[in-house]
Amino acid sequence: MSKDSTRSSLELLFNVSRELARSPDLPAVLPRVLTLSVKNVDAERGTLIVLGMDEKPVDAAIVVEGQLISHTSSQLQATLDQGLAGWVLRQQKPALLMDTSKDERWLRRADDDLLRTGPKSAICIPVKSGEQLVGILTIVHSTPNFFNSDHLALLQAIADQAGIAISNALLYNSLQSATRRYRELFEENINPLIVTTWSGEILEANRAAASASGYALSDLTGRSIEMLEPSSPKKIKEETDALRVGANISYVSELHGKDGKNYPAEIFLVSARIGGQECLQWTLRDITERRELDHLREDLSAMIYHDLRSPLSNIISSLDMLKMLIPFDKNPNILPVFQISERSTERMQRLIESLLDINYLEAGQPITNKRETNIREMVYDAVEVIAPTAESKKQKVGIQLPDSLPAPVMDSDMIRRVLINLLENAVKYTPVEGELSTGVSHDGAWITIWVQDSGLGIPPEDQQRIFEKFTRLQSARFPKGLGLGLAFCSLAVRAHGGRIWVESKEGAGSRFFFRLPIKST
Repeated sequence: MSKDSTRSSLELLFNVSRELARSPDLPAVLPRVLTLSVKNVDAERGTLIVLGMDEKPVDAAIVVEGQLISHTSSQLQATLDQGLAGWVLRQQKPALLMDTSKDERWLRRADDDLLRTGPKSAICIPVKSGEQLVGILTIVHSTPNFFNSDHLALLQAIADQAGIAISNALLYNSLQSATRRYRELFEENINPLIVTTWSGEILEANRAAASASGYALSDLTGRSIEMLEPSSPKKIKEETDALRVGANISYVSELHGKDGKNYPAEIFLVSARIGGQECLQWTLRDITERRELDHLREDLSAMIYHDLRSPLSNIISSLDMLKMLIPFDKNPNILPVFQISERSTERMQRLIESLLDINYLEAGQPITNKRETNIREMVYDAVEVIAPTAESKKQKVGIQLPDSLPAPVMDSDMIRRVLINLLENAVKYTPVEGELSTGVSHDGAWITIWVQDSGLGIPPEDQQRIFEKFTRLQSARFPKGLGLGLAFCSLAVRAHGGRIWVESKEGAGSRFFFRLPIKST
């Protein structure tokens, strides 16, 4: 290679490098780089196709006789499916064609006819960034045998520079696209969203946050999140370790608006890296309507309790009087009907007492009437209560008790209702002629009572929330209810210093456990 050609090559590489460093925008850079390359070797035309991760064309520049030619995605794909570019794509090796009319890899076109432009010479090079193929560069000269190994080396050097630039540009475009999507999601989210530093300084907020707080966006930026959520500094301090490892924190607090009014909100807090900065993202969900609904439910529960308690007491008193007056020995057919009435009123009384206990326990009232309890008698009594219903469904009820049991200190009536509630659920969910069982175990300091059914089982995602108030599984497979029974069980067990849980597999039934301390704390 002569000194003049070497100087020209170095100048070309310098110009290409400068163009590639000028902008990360592919549509602007590709035509300039390709035009420099074509012009330097006095070529007829050139093509630089950019490939995505799936090796499909995502962009390109085509220059013919100094003019930029428009193209479509289908045209680019057709170029890669066949001909020289297709061969280089598949082999990922450069190709130097001295005479296109004598090489099978060259796709013959109409202008290759001898009466038109005729045979040509061509170079086609895979453009790589590391091991990743990011493009195909093709340069065509109108004269056969024009290109040589020096041209190939020069274009390979250009391709190496272009590969790094294309890879960076694709990453830049991907980042820009992700940033746009984040901005769109951030701005259009119906929930108030706020991004702060770890010290609580507000970096940005969306329109919903401005609307909910009453502040303009410009008034929020630069202020402290403490202005809206006074407990935020304490919460950040408490949850720093969890947030640092990527945990999502949620809690309920009161948010302060510009108008001085407060409203309850469920707050979701997570750490995020935005624009290279470690931040905290706050999602503020107004739960005013949920609170109002909870109050309505509580008022309804209280109304049901107070409005039913008095007439139910009259019914129970009347049944007691009838029991003394009716000669059942002379009217044996009446006794089963009378027993159904007694069982039904007892069940209604348990439900009403559970409603009262839920309000009592949620208010944080302590358990006062604790005493030593004979667990064996309590289990047999609870099974006796549900036995008629189980018999009507032809179900078998098993009892598993150890030879000796301690006498834990507890509110025996409340825990008896917990066990009856779990047994009634087991009867409800166990199919006709199915089996259910209950049992007890103890390990010195704790006593564990369990109830097993042979029903449909509970999905894993529902096994925690079924103990929440007013929770019902949304499926036609499950019987309807108010969703208070298991909530009462959970509150009662926790009030005794214990815990309740379920182990279940769908299609294989469920086993409910509750564990209580043997000695009162």
